[in-house]
Amino acid sequence: MHLQRIYGEQGTNGTLTFEGEVICRTIELPWRNNLPRLSCIPVGSYKLEKRKYTRHGEQVGIPAVLGREAILIHAANDARKELLGCIAPVTALTGEGCGTESKKALAKLKSLVYSLWDMEQEVFLHIK
Repeated sequence: MHLQRIYGEQGTNGTLTFEGEVICRTIELPWRNNLPRLSCIPVGSYKLEKRKYTRHGEQVGIPAVLGREAILIHAANDARKELLGCIAPVTALTGEGCGTESKKALAKLKSLVYSLWDMEQEVFLHIK
């Protein structure tokens, strides 16, 4: 999967694709030098893993982010109010770090990722 980002003062917006097809848009916090809980994660390639969390249940995790922990891909429609460094899929972008129908976009993304895992494939997120 590839995530192409556009950085803004209020948030980071992206387009997530798999094999050239758009899966969803994404929102994150603005770039703040990878500060935990305040910044989007750095550009790079990350292996996705299934993670279980008390608050969010079973989610897609991004465990190998340098200097960070508990990074998830989970539902949120406003990065500054609902994210602490994680990535939220959204159906449509409405502004910097804001979008709509995140739960719907997350379901679509999880369906894809889980089907790849069911086929015993490793899934990587490549952020540009």
